[in-house]
Formats: sequence, C-alpha cells, structure tokens
Amino acid sequence: MLMTAADYRESLRAYRPRVFVNGAAVDSVADEPLLAPGVNAVGVTYDFAHKAEHRLLMTARQGTSGKTVNRMLHIDETPDDLLRKLEAVRLVCRASGCAQRYLTHDAFNGIFQATKRADDARGTDLHQRFLAYMHRVQDEDLTLGIAMTDAKGDRSKRPGAQANPDVYVHIKERRPDGIVIRGTKAIVTGAPYMHEFLVMPCRTMTAEDADFAVCCAVRADAPGVTIVARPAGRPGEAGASFTGRYGQSTGVVIFDDVFVPWDRVFMAGEHEEAGFLTTSYATHHRHSCIGARAGFGDLLIGAGALMIEANGLDPDRHAHVRDAMVELITITEGFYACGVAASVYATQDPAGNVMPDAVFSNIGKLLLATKIYDMHRIAHYVSGGLIVALPGPDEDHNPETQASLSAVLAGRPDIPAAQRMEVARFIEDLTVSHQGSWYSVISLHGGGSPEAMKREIWRNYPVMEKVELVETLLDRGVVDEGQRVSKQPGRCCPTGCEVPDSVEGVGAR
Repeated sequence: MLMTAADYRESLRAYRPRVFVNGAAVDSVADEPLLAPGVNAVGVTYDFAHKAEHRLLMTARQGTSGKTVNRMLHIDETPDDLLRKLEAVRLVCRASGCAQRYLTHDAFNGIFQATKRADDARGTDLHQRFLAYMHRVQDEDLTLGIAMTDAKGDRSKRPGAQANPDVYVHIKERRPDGIVIRGTKAIVTGAPYMHEFLVMPCRTMTAEDADFAVCCAVRADAPGVTIVARPAGRPGEAGASFTGRYGQSTGVVIFDDVFVPWDRVFMAGEHEEAGFLTTSYATHHRHSCIGARAGFGDLLIGAGALMIEANGLDPDRHAHVRDAMVELITITEGFYACGVAASVYATQDPAGNVMPDAVFSNIGKLLLATKIYDMHRIAHYVSGGLIVALPGPDEDHNPETQASLSAVLAGRPDIPAAQRMEVARFIEDLTVSHQGSWYSVISLHGGGSPEAMKREIWRNYPVMEKVELVETLLDRGVVDEGQRVSKQPGRCCPTGCEVPDSVEGVGAR
C-alpha cells in the first residue's frame, strides 16, 4: 500500500513514542506544531508517489518481491535505478528543503549488502531475516529513522575502551528470544516522527568491540526508548516563509535496556561485516545527499534570479551578477554531475544490488559539504543587504509604516515592493536564520565529516594506475613484454640494475 501524506500523518497516531521537545513532553507527534514542518517534509515523499508526472521517479518495482514500492524504500538493481533515485531525491528536496526519508533507502541498501556478506562468510540467515523485515516495511510504506551516529564519548578511544559504555549503543544481554541493547545515538534525522529506528554501527569494529557491532530494528515507541529532539524548522515564526512549513527535527535517541527479538536483529557481533555496513551505507547515503543539496541549490538559484530581477538588474547586461549566478549554477550542477557519474559507473554487488561508485560519490559529497557556504555567500551577494535589514513581516500590516515602506523598498517599478520583500525573506529563511545555519552544518557533517570523505576518496582512487601510466610515458624501463624493470636501488636489488662503471670507484667514495 502506498500511503499519502495524510495517511502518513494519521499512521503516526498508532505510535506513542516518549518524545521531549524544548524540555516538554509531546503527547502526539502528529499534532505537535513544533514538529509539523518535519511531518510535512516527509509527507512530500508520499504525495509525490501518487502524482502521475512523478510516478516513474517516485516508485519502483522491488525485485525480491515483485511489488511496486516507494522509491525511498527500494533496493537499487541497476545504474538506472541509481539515477532515478538521485533525481527523485533532488525532486522532493527542492520542494521541501530536505525530505529526510531517503535515509531509509540508503540504510536498506547497505544492510542488504552486509547481511548477504555475513551469510556467505558465516552461514547465518541474517539476509533472509532482513528481507522479511524490509518487505513488511515496504508493504506498509513506513518511514524509518537511521540511528547510526553514536554519542562516541572520548574520540581517542575505541567503543570497548570507553569509560561509559553507553556512549555507544551495544548489546547488554543475549537471550534465547533476542537481545537487550543499551546506549545513545546522538544525531537521528527526523527522530520524533519516524515509525521505527534502524540501529546501525557508526564505525569499523574490532573483535574487542563485538558487542557494539549491532544492527537491528526498533519501534519508535518500544519500551526503554526516549527521544530528546529539537523543533522542525521554524514553526510559528512570522518570517519563516519556507521553513515554517517544511523543516527537519533531529533528536538524541536513548536506548535504556531495550529488548529486540531475533527476527529484528540483523547483526549481533559480526564486527567485520558491521564495518563493511558502515562504509557501504556511507557510500549510498553520500550519493543521495548529492541529490538533496542539488534540490536546495535549485531553491537558491531560483530565489537569486528573482531577487536580481526585483532589484532592477539584468544578468545579460550586468556581468557581476551574471558571473555570480554562473558560479552558483556551476557548484550545484558540478557536484550533481558527480552523482550522475557515480550512478553510471556503479558496480554490481554480490548481494544483487548496485553500489554507486565510491570515488564519485565521495567527491560529490565533499564538494557540496565545503561549497555550501559559497552557495550561501553567492545568494547573499546577488540579493543585497535587504535580506537581513528588512523589517519583520508584522510591519507589512502596520498602518503607521506600511505605505512608507512600500514606497521606498520597491526596486523595479513594475515589481511590487511586497514581492521583493517576500523573496528577500525567503532567502533570509534559507541562509541567514538558524534553520539556514542548520542547512550549512548538516551539509558539512551529515553523512560523515569531510575527513571521512577524503579517506574514502584516497582509499578507492587508483593512484598507482596513474603512477604506472606516467612511468610508462617516461620510458622508465618498461620492456616490450610489459615487464617493468626498475633501476632504483632497493626495487630489485641493493644497487639497482645497472652495474657501476667502476666498482673500485664506488668503493673509493
């Protein structure tokens, strides 16, 4: 069943999670005004699946079941699937800022691969266990929160060496009917309005960390789960023309001796496969993030063009604003092109799905993570200082000031001042407000820090192939048969392959 946004909101009423926002308990996440922008944003992924013009992007046939499912829950089987997912994420994020639900897709694909790898190596049944769970989620069209980033504690110590083990989620007890988990996940996107959580490891593990190598599914309202969250967007704020309607909550999720039955446990100590899951999920997620921030870039490009027009400038005649807009377009489409390349150069995984190219995925994510601040800067440059100097929207209806402001704050004579002010507040909302700052930080650190992406790029990029290419071009002893002959000491013998002219001379030195 494919739900609508209204169905999704109503489905949340069947859950009673323990949620706190701004220090107060939330009785119903479906009715909480502080969470409404987040519920609305996720709702876009539901409603767009029912629109005829978006159905090809927003739905897909699940190969393991033959059923039509929401694209945000699909296992990618071909490079074309990856391209459609990338386009779908851009589509829903240009409408909502960040639709959040694509994280479920990324986790599904990572777990799909990791459980198959564990079964092949250990003879377990984790993959079939996960498939049964995944098919149920697809049938019910649920949205899952990805509980991956642990509190971590002392970053210089591994999970098993922490003074307080609860800074990482770990297995506290193994029982015949399941496991008991305990610990804290510090950053969970959309936590209050998720149906369930997928608990996943956030780093590579060693044998000593086996109790921390856990992957399982937990209902949001399971006994022992507490969600401490921030509001989604800027609900109720007069100047929040966009984020008052669409936003994202993030939450700290505390697991206090939570019981998980075995049919919901997908890893419990398989530390090697847990490490693979971490990197696999990261690649899928960074690929999706490219589409998400391209959608955000679309908003800035459109708003920037409107602001230039309202200011009375013409990009065809005023090169400084044209050049700035070209830079914004280049940044947005540049990292998006990396996502396209990662889709085209995808590799087939033994599990049966496809993996986006790791190098292009990480380059694209690194570009958007570091260029998000340039995107904001350019939007500010082409807009002018009005976006922060403009009086609040309450003045638009103040009879003492309304006429004066309308007379002097207009730009082009054929564009009403109210329209210019509306666009200015839109850009302020997206780039200067606390929600705008959130877009910057989540772009920088979401899906891993830039350092993590640099490591993945270096680890996966074929540097030695380039070395061999240049050595060949420089004719460094490559014979006809392709056998490399090194003349460097230590590469084939202590002195190299050329005998010195005078052994005595060498000794005399």
